[in-house]
Amino acid sequence: MIDYTEQIEQEELWERWRCEVDKGQGKERIDKYLAEHMTNTSRNRIQTAAEAGHVWVNSKPVASNYKVKPGDIIQVLLDHEPHDYTITPENIPLDIVYEDEDLLVINKPAGLVVHPGHGNYEHTLLHALAWHFSEKSRAESQEAESLRRREEVESEKVIDINDPSIGLVHRIDKDTSGLLLIAKTPEAKTHLAKQFFDHTTERSYNALVWGTFKEESGTVEGALARDNRDRTIYRVWDIEDCPQAKEAITHWRVVERFPYVTLVECRLETGRTHQIRVHMKYIGHPLFADEKYGGCEILKGLRTQKYKQYIENCFALCPRQVLHAKTLGFTHPRTGERMMFDSQWPEDMTNLINKWRNYEPNTLG
Repeated sequence: MIDYTEQIEQEELWERWRCEVDKGQGKERIDKYLAEHMTNTSRNRIQTAAEAGHVWVNSKPVASNYKVKPGDIIQVLLDHEPHDYTITPENIPLDIVYEDEDLLVINKPAGLVVHPGHGNYEHTLLHALAWHFSEKSRAESQEAESLRRREEVESEKVIDINDPSIGLVHRIDKDTSGLLLIAKTPEAKTHLAKQFFDHTTERSYNALVWGTFKEESGTVEGALARDNRDRTIYRVWDIEDCPQAKEAITHWRVVERFPYVTLVECRLETGRTHQIRVHMKYIGHPLFADEKYGGCEILKGLRTQKYKQYIENCFALCPRQVLHAKTLGFTHPRTGERMMFDSQWPEDMTNLINKWRNYEPNTLG
Protein backbone atom coordinates (compact mmCIF):
# COMPACT_ATOMS: atom_id res chain seq x y z
CA MET A 1 0.00 0.00 0.00
CA ILE A 2 1.30 3.48 -0.85
CA ASP A 3 1.57 5.47 2.37
CA TYR A 4 2.92 8.64 0.80
CA THR A 5 2.37 10.05 -2.66
CA GLU A 6 3.66 13.27 -4.11
CA GLN A 7 2.59 14.44 -7.55
CA ILE A 8 3.84 17.89 -8.47
CA GLU A 9 1.76 20.44 -10.36
CA GLN A 10 1.10 19.96 -14.07
CA GLU A 11 3.25 22.89 -15.18
CA GLU A 12 6.33 21.55 -13.38
CA LEU A 13 8.76 19.11 -14.92
CA TRP A 14 8.30 15.87 -13.01
CA GLU A 15 5.81 13.63 -11.30
CA ARG A 16 7.37 12.20 -8.15
CA TRP A 17 6.18 9.18 -6.17
CA ARG A 18 7.33 7.47 -3.00
CA CYS A 19 5.91 4.41 -1.29
CA GLU A 20 6.75 1.68 1.18
CA VAL A 21 5.81 -1.91 0.35
CA ASP A 22 3.39 -3.51 2.83
CA LYS A 23 4.62 -6.21 5.20
CA GLY A 24 2.23 -8.76 3.72
CA GLN A 25 3.15 -8.09 0.10
CA GLY A 26 4.35 -11.10 -1.89
CA LYS A 27 7.17 -10.90 -4.41
CA GLU A 28 5.98 -9.18 -7.59
CA ARG A 29 7.60 -7.37 -10.50
CA ILE A 30 8.00 -3.71 -9.65
CA ASP A 31 6.45 -2.49 -12.92
CA LYS A 32 3.30 -4.57 -12.27
CA TYR A 33 3.19 -3.53 -8.61
CA LEU A 34 3.45 0.19 -9.42
CA ALA A 35 0.96 0.04 -12.29
CA GLU A 36 -1.58 -1.41 -9.84
CA HIS A 37 -0.92 1.21 -7.15
CA MET A 38 -0.25 4.41 -9.14
CA THR A 39 -3.29 6.07 -10.70
CA ASN A 40 -3.24 7.12 -14.37
CA THR A 41 0.16 5.51 -14.96
CA SER A 42 0.65 2.67 -17.44
CA ARG A 43 3.01 -0.25 -16.98
CA ASN A 44 4.79 0.78 -20.18
CA ARG A 45 5.41 4.27 -18.77
CA ILE A 46 6.89 2.75 -15.61
CA GLN A 47 9.13 0.48 -17.68
CA THR A 48 10.35 3.52 -19.63
CA ALA A 49 11.16 5.28 -16.36
CA ALA A 50 13.07 2.23 -15.13
CA GLU A 51 15.08 2.06 -18.36
CA ALA A 52 16.02 5.72 -17.83
CA GLY A 53 17.18 4.95 -14.27
CA HIS A 54 14.25 6.81 -12.69
CA VAL A 55 12.98 3.98 -10.47
CA TRP A 56 14.82 3.42 -7.19
CA VAL A 57 14.42 0.87 -4.42
CA ASN A 58 16.12 1.72 -1.16
CA SER A 59 17.98 4.54 -2.98
CA LYS A 60 19.36 2.24 -5.72
CA PRO A 61 18.13 2.18 -9.35
CA VAL A 62 16.38 -1.05 -10.36
CA ALA A 63 15.15 -2.65 -13.58
CA SER A 64 11.46 -3.13 -14.28
CA ASN A 65 11.73 -6.87 -13.50
CA TYR A 66 12.90 -6.24 -9.93
CA LYS A 67 10.76 -8.20 -7.43
CA VAL A 68 9.45 -6.01 -4.64
CA LYS A 69 9.77 -7.17 -1.03
CA PRO A 70 8.02 -6.04 2.17
CA GLY A 71 9.60 -2.90 3.58
CA ASP A 72 11.11 -1.76 0.26
CA ILE A 73 11.14 2.04 -0.14
CA ILE A 74 10.27 2.78 -3.77
CA GLN A 75 10.85 6.14 -5.45
CA VAL A 76 9.73 6.95 -8.98
CA LEU A 77 10.43 9.99 -11.14
CA LEU A 78 8.25 10.36 -14.24
CA ASP A 79 8.60 12.84 -17.09
CA HIS A 80 5.34 14.48 -18.03
CA GLU A 81 3.90 13.29 -21.32
CA PRO A 82 5.66 15.08 -24.21
CA HIS A 83 3.98 18.04 -25.86
CA ASP A 84 2.45 17.57 -29.30
CA TYR A 85 4.60 20.30 -30.83
CA THR A 86 8.27 20.48 -31.72
CA ILE A 87 10.70 23.04 -30.33
CA THR A 88 12.52 24.72 -33.20
CA PRO A 89 15.74 26.72 -32.85
CA GLU A 90 15.41 30.46 -32.18
CA ASN A 91 18.36 32.83 -32.05
CA ILE A 92 17.88 34.05 -28.47
CA PRO A 93 21.12 35.04 -26.66
CA LEU A 94 22.11 32.89 -23.69
CA ASP A 95 24.34 33.82 -20.75
CA ILE A 96 26.19 30.52 -20.33
CA VAL A 97 28.03 30.40 -17.01
CA TYR A 98 29.46 26.91 -17.48
CA GLU A 99 29.29 24.15 -20.07
CA ASP A 100 30.86 20.74 -20.56
CA GLU A 101 29.85 17.55 -22.36
CA ASP A 102 27.33 16.66 -19.64
CA LEU A 103 25.58 19.87 -18.61
CA LEU A 104 25.16 23.63 -18.83
CA VAL A 105 24.58 26.27 -16.17
CA ILE A 106 22.71 29.29 -17.53
CA ASN A 107 22.05 32.71 -16.00
CA LYS A 108 18.46 33.30 -17.14
CA PRO A 109 17.24 36.88 -17.59
CA ALA A 110 13.92 37.98 -16.14
CA GLY A 111 11.12 37.87 -18.70
CA LEU A 112 12.29 34.71 -20.46
CA VAL A 113 9.86 31.79 -20.11
CA VAL A 114 11.70 28.56 -19.33
CA HIS A 115 9.67 26.10 -21.40
CA PRO A 116 6.61 26.20 -23.67
CA GLY A 117 3.19 26.15 -22.09
CA HIS A 118 -0.25 27.62 -22.49
CA GLY A 119 0.15 31.03 -24.10
CA ASN A 120 3.93 30.66 -24.47
CA TYR A 121 4.58 28.31 -27.37
CA GLU A 122 7.60 30.19 -28.75
CA HIS A 123 10.51 32.36 -27.63
CA THR A 124 11.38 30.26 -24.57
CA LEU A 125 14.65 29.13 -23.03
CA LEU A 126 14.23 25.73 -24.69
CA HIS A 127 14.00 27.39 -28.10
CA ALA A 128 17.22 29.26 -27.28
CA LEU A 129 18.89 25.99 -26.24
CA ALA A 130 17.81 24.36 -29.48
CA TRP A 131 19.61 27.15 -31.36
CA HIS A 132 22.68 26.85 -29.12
CA PHE A 133 22.95 23.10 -29.67
CA SER A 134 22.37 23.37 -33.43
CA GLU A 135 24.97 26.14 -33.79
CA LYS A 136 27.44 24.20 -31.66
CA SER A 137 26.91 21.11 -33.82
CA ARG A 138 27.32 23.15 -37.02
CA ALA A 139 30.55 24.71 -35.75
CA GLU A 140 31.94 21.30 -34.80
CA SER A 141 31.05 19.93 -38.25
CA GLN A 142 32.81 22.82 -39.98
CA GLU A 143 35.87 22.31 -37.82
CA ALA A 144 35.82 18.59 -38.55
CA GLU A 145 35.58 19.21 -42.28
CA SER A 146 38.63 21.42 -42.16
CA LEU A 147 40.47 18.67 -40.31
CA ARG A 148 39.11 15.96 -42.63
CA ARG A 149 37.18 14.40 -39.75
CA ARG A 150 33.68 15.04 -41.10
CA GLU A 151 32.51 11.42 -40.90
CA GLU A 152 33.75 11.13 -37.33
CA VAL A 153 31.70 14.10 -36.10
CA GLU A 154 28.62 13.30 -38.16
CA SER A 155 28.52 9.93 -36.41
CA GLU A 156 28.22 11.69 -33.06
CA LYS A 157 24.73 12.20 -31.69
CA VAL A 158 23.38 15.73 -32.07
CA ILE A 159 21.71 17.04 -28.92
CA ASP A 160 17.96 17.33 -29.54
CA ILE A 161 16.16 19.54 -27.01
CA ASN A 162 12.89 17.76 -27.93
CA ASP A 163 14.26 14.57 -26.35
CA PRO A 164 12.61 14.36 -22.88
CA SER A 165 15.55 12.40 -21.50
CA ILE A 166 17.71 15.55 -21.59
CA GLY A 167 17.16 19.25 -20.93
CA LEU A 168 15.77 21.13 -17.95
CA VAL A 169 16.43 19.64 -14.54
CA HIS A 170 14.47 22.33 -12.64
CA ARG A 171 12.81 25.66 -13.40
CA ILE A 172 12.33 29.21 -12.20
CA ASP A 173 9.47 31.62 -12.89
CA LYS A 174 9.39 33.78 -16.01
CA ASP A 175 10.06 37.02 -14.09
CA THR A 176 12.69 35.53 -11.79
CA SER A 177 16.29 35.84 -12.96
CA GLY A 178 19.25 33.62 -12.16
CA LEU A 179 20.88 30.22 -12.42
CA LEU A 180 19.38 27.19 -14.15
CA LEU A 181 20.82 23.72 -14.70
CA ILE A 182 20.50 21.90 -18.04
CA ALA A 183 21.40 18.24 -18.66
CA LYS A 184 22.90 17.31 -22.05
CA THR A 185 22.75 13.52 -21.65
CA PRO A 186 20.16 11.10 -20.24
CA GLU A 187 22.68 9.90 -17.67
CA ALA A 188 23.32 13.45 -16.46
CA LYS A 189 19.61 14.23 -16.23
CA THR A 190 18.89 11.10 -14.20
CA HIS A 191 21.75 11.82 -11.78
CA LEU A 192 20.91 15.51 -11.37
CA ALA A 193 17.16 14.93 -11.07
CA LYS A 194 17.83 12.48 -8.24
CA GLN A 195 19.83 15.17 -6.43
CA PHE A 196 16.90 17.58 -6.65
CA PHE A 197 14.54 14.80 -5.59
CA ASP A 198 16.70 14.03 -2.53
CA HIS A 199 17.23 17.75 -1.72
CA THR A 200 21.02 17.41 -1.91
CA THR A 201 21.43 20.42 -4.20
CA GLU A 202 22.16 23.87 -2.77
CA ARG A 203 20.15 26.87 -3.99
CA SER A 204 19.99 30.38 -2.65
CA TYR A 205 18.00 33.37 -3.85
CA ASN A 206 18.22 37.09 -3.15
CA ALA A 207 14.91 38.90 -2.72
CA LEU A 208 13.89 42.42 -1.82
CA VAL A 209 10.84 42.26 0.43
CA TRP A 210 8.54 44.78 2.06
CA GLY A 211 9.04 45.58 5.74
CA THR A 212 11.76 45.12 8.32
CA PHE A 213 12.63 42.10 10.47
CA LYS A 214 13.34 41.97 14.19
CA GLU A 215 15.38 38.80 13.75
CA GLU A 216 18.44 38.23 11.61
CA SER A 217 17.26 34.87 10.26
CA GLY A 218 14.44 32.36 10.41
CA THR A 219 12.63 29.45 8.79
CA VAL A 220 9.20 29.34 7.18
CA GLU A 221 7.38 26.01 7.14
CA GLY A 222 4.05 25.88 5.38
CA ALA A 223 2.47 23.42 2.96
CA LEU A 224 1.56 24.92 -0.42
CA ALA A 225 -1.31 24.39 -2.81
CA ARG A 226 -3.35 26.52 -5.18
CA ASP A 227 -5.67 29.16 -3.80
CA ASN A 228 -9.30 28.13 -4.26
CA ARG A 229 -10.33 31.67 -5.16
CA ASP A 230 -7.54 32.29 -7.68
CA ARG A 231 -6.01 29.20 -9.27
CA THR A 232 -3.07 31.18 -10.70
CA ILE A 233 -1.57 31.70 -7.24
CA TYR A 234 -0.61 29.51 -4.29
CA ARG A 235 -1.11 29.85 -0.55
CA VAL A 236 -0.11 28.18 2.71
CA TRP A 237 -2.59 25.55 3.87
CA ASP A 238 -3.19 23.47 6.95
CA ILE A 239 -2.77 19.85 5.81
CA GLU A 240 -6.05 18.92 7.49
CA ASP A 241 -7.88 21.47 5.34
CA CYS A 242 -6.00 20.64 2.14
CA PRO A 243 -4.46 17.13 2.13
CA GLN A 244 -2.96 17.65 -1.34
CA ALA A 245 -0.84 20.61 -0.13
CA LYS A 246 2.91 19.95 -0.48
CA GLU A 247 5.37 20.41 2.37
CA ALA A 248 7.58 23.46 1.81
CA ILE A 249 10.48 24.82 3.87
CA THR A 250 12.33 28.10 3.26
CA HIS A 251 15.27 29.37 5.33
CA TRP A 252 15.90 33.13 5.22
CA ARG A 253 18.46 35.58 6.58
CA VAL A 254 18.82 39.35 6.40
CA VAL A 255 21.50 40.52 3.97
CA GLU A 256 20.96 44.29 4.08
CA ARG A 257 18.43 46.55 5.80
CA PHE A 258 16.82 49.67 4.34
CA PRO A 259 13.98 51.88 5.54
CA TYR A 260 10.72 50.02 4.81
CA VAL A 261 12.28 47.17 2.76
CA THR A 262 14.85 44.43 3.39
CA LEU A 263 17.22 42.47 1.18
CA VAL A 264 17.12 38.80 2.22
CA GLU A 265 18.74 35.55 1.19
CA CYS A 266 16.41 32.56 0.89
CA ARG A 267 17.62 28.97 0.84
CA LEU A 268 15.24 26.29 -0.34
CA GLU A 269 14.91 22.97 1.44
CA THR A 270 12.09 22.10 -0.95
CA GLY A 271 11.32 23.49 -4.40
CA ARG A 272 7.63 24.27 -4.81
CA THR A 273 6.03 26.57 -7.36
CA HIS A 274 6.19 30.21 -6.12
CA GLN A 275 7.58 28.94 -2.80
CA ILE A 276 9.61 32.00 -1.80
CA ARG A 277 6.95 34.41 -2.99
CA VAL A 278 4.20 32.64 -1.02
CA HIS A 279 6.26 32.08 2.13
CA MET A 280 7.43 35.68 2.30
CA LYS A 281 3.87 36.93 1.93
CA TYR A 282 2.76 34.42 4.58
CA ILE A 283 5.09 35.97 7.18
CA GLY A 284 4.05 39.50 6.23
CA HIS A 285 6.86 40.41 3.83
CA PRO A 286 5.68 40.20 0.19
CA LEU A 287 8.35 40.53 -2.46
CA PHE A 288 8.78 44.08 -3.69
CA ALA A 289 6.92 44.67 -7.00
CA ASP A 290 5.37 41.17 -6.94
CA GLU A 291 2.04 41.81 -8.63
CA LYS A 292 0.55 38.36 -8.00
CA TYR A 293 1.21 38.43 -4.25
CA GLY A 294 0.47 42.03 -3.34
CA GLY A 295 3.95 43.51 -3.62
CA CYS A 296 2.93 46.23 -6.08
CA GLU A 297 1.12 48.17 -3.37
CA ILE A 298 2.86 50.67 -1.08
CA LEU A 299 2.85 48.49 2.02
CA LYS A 300 5.32 50.37 4.24
CA GLY A 301 6.61 53.91 4.53
CA LEU A 302 5.38 57.48 4.36
CA ARG A 303 2.04 58.85 3.19
CA THR A 304 3.48 61.77 1.28
CA GLN A 305 3.15 62.36 -2.44
CA LYS A 306 6.94 62.50 -2.78
CA TYR A 307 7.30 59.05 -1.17
CA LYS A 308 4.57 57.67 -3.42
CA GLN A 309 6.45 58.98 -6.45
CA TYR A 310 9.69 57.49 -5.09
CA ILE A 311 8.11 54.02 -4.85
CA GLU A 312 6.59 54.33 -8.32
CA ASN A 313 10.05 55.18 -9.64
CA CYS A 314 11.36 52.07 -7.88
CA PHE A 315 8.68 49.93 -9.52
CA ALA A 316 9.67 51.40 -12.89
CA LEU A 317 13.33 50.49 -12.33
CA CYS A 318 12.50 46.83 -11.69
CA PRO A 319 8.97 46.09 -12.93
CA ARG A 320 8.84 42.49 -11.69
CA GLN A 321 9.17 40.55 -8.45
CA VAL A 322 12.66 41.32 -7.11
CA LEU A 323 13.92 37.74 -6.95
CA HIS A 324 17.19 36.34 -8.28
CA ALA A 325 18.45 32.73 -8.17
CA LYS A 326 21.95 33.66 -7.05
CA THR A 327 23.76 30.42 -6.19
CA LEU A 328 23.50 26.82 -7.32
CA GLY A 329 25.41 23.83 -6.00
CA PHE A 330 25.34 20.17 -7.07
CA THR A 331 27.53 17.12 -7.57
CA HIS A 332 28.77 16.64 -11.13
CA PRO A 333 27.05 13.52 -12.52
CA ARG A 334 30.16 12.09 -14.13
CA THR A 335 33.18 13.32 -12.16
CA GLY A 336 31.60 13.40 -8.69
CA GLU A 337 33.05 16.88 -8.14
CA ARG A 338 31.02 19.25 -5.99
CA MET A 339 30.30 22.33 -8.08
CA MET A 340 29.16 25.76 -6.85
CA PHE A 341 28.11 28.70 -9.00
CA ASP A 342 27.34 32.31 -8.10
CA SER A 343 25.72 34.95 -10.30
CA GLN A 344 25.57 38.73 -10.21
CA TRP A 345 22.29 40.59 -9.93
CA PRO A 346 20.87 41.76 -13.26
CA GLU A 347 20.93 45.47 -14.06
CA ASP A 348 17.33 46.20 -13.04
CA MET A 349 17.81 44.67 -9.59
CA THR A 350 21.21 46.32 -9.10
CA ASN A 351 19.78 49.74 -9.95
CA LEU A 352 16.88 49.25 -7.55
CA ILE A 353 19.08 48.14 -4.63
CA ASN A 354 21.40 51.10 -5.23
CA LYS A 355 18.41 53.45 -5.21
CA TRP A 356 17.40 52.15 -1.78
CA ARG A 357 20.98 52.46 -0.55
CA ASN A 358 20.82 56.15 -1.44
CA TYR A 359 17.39 56.67 0.10
CA GLU A 360 17.11 59.98 1.99
CA PRO A 361 13.88 60.12 4.02
CA ASN A 362 14.25 63.79 4.87
CA THR A 363 13.79 64.76 1.23
CA LEU A 364 10.50 62.84 0.92
CA GLY A 365 8.65 64.20 3.94
